[in-house]
Amino acid sequence: MLRSLVPLVLICLALVGWMSFKQSGVDPVREVDPASTVQLAAARAGYPVVAPSGLPDGYRPTSARTDAGTAEAGDPVTLEIGYLTPSAEFAGFVVSDEARADAVTGVLDGAEEQGTVGLGGRTWTRGTTERGETVFFRVADGVTVLVTGSAPDDELEAVATAVRPVGD
Repeated sequence: MLRSLVPLVLICLALVGWMSFKQSGVDPVREVDPASTVQLAAARAGYPVVAPSGLPDGYRPTSARTDAGTAEAGDPVTLEIGYLTPSAEFAGFVVSDEARADAVTGVLDGAEEQGTVGLGGRTWTRGTTERGETVFFRVADGVTVLVTGSAPDDELEAVATAVRPVGD
């Protein structure tokens, strides 16, 4: 029985070693291009959509979603983009004209405000979420824009600074 198990164990070890070697140089992060999602949100929203543009090197978009695909004229529209930052942490961007959108309330409900800061020529409110993450947000004309995540403050500030009207 031992003679039959030894070759099987060696084959299994060889397969595991080969798979580890094969995958060692593969980047597990799947980047997305948020452009079509941003354009869809901008086309359907009843407000001027903003989004980060021209971020420094090292910011990699990993998710983009909007509910604009099912929106009709006058319906609220929410746009969300997630980034992997240079420090391999998460930064999330949200813009919505629905104050009760899950993407907004999930971050701002229970958040503790800690004053304001000027970023990108705009005044943002800085706060800490219930999860202990930093959030930068602003509300104007019924539209909420926020940046939050596990990334360090300077990386979140870079995302907030890069927020511009779509098409500029």
